[in-house]
Amino acid sequence: MKEVTIYTDGACSGNPGPGGWGAVLIYGDKRKELSGAEPSTTNQRMEITAAIAALRVLKEPCRVHLYSDSAYLINAFRQGWLARWERNGWLTVKKQPVENQDLWRELLQVASRHQVEWLKVKGHSDNPENNRCDELARAAIAALRRQEIPSS
Repeated sequence: MKEVTIYTDGACSGNPGPGGWGAVLIYGDKRKELSGAEPSTTNQRMEITAAIAALRVLKEPCRVHLYSDSAYLINAFRQGWLARWERNGWLTVKKQPVENQDLWRELLQVASRHQVEWLKVKGHSDNPENNRCDELARAAIAALRRQEIPSS
């Protein structure tokens, strides 16, 4: 299996508000950057969307080291939240519907093709790849805003 390193990040201007996501994929000496935006979303949705988008572009099953500064994303896998939510019919321990269920289900589906190790990285610190993902996410928000401004 090919080994791929992925960094992801999501950002939101207001929460909810315009949001963006960024991902950096590294395989050997190859590098690919992805980004996107949505006009009205949340930071958590953008964090999950970044992971979905990055995993989706892999053309074959891979061994993946996926880094994110989102405790929400990483803990959902590492602390077994997703497995518990699935067992409980997508309800939290307080018997409330799991937020972002649509994206969690999609992420589980795309991740199932790969062997993914979910790794936490400290955000907005000295990790250049995480910082690049943040730049990509923020640039996507800025690009979205430029499209929303009517020309005179």
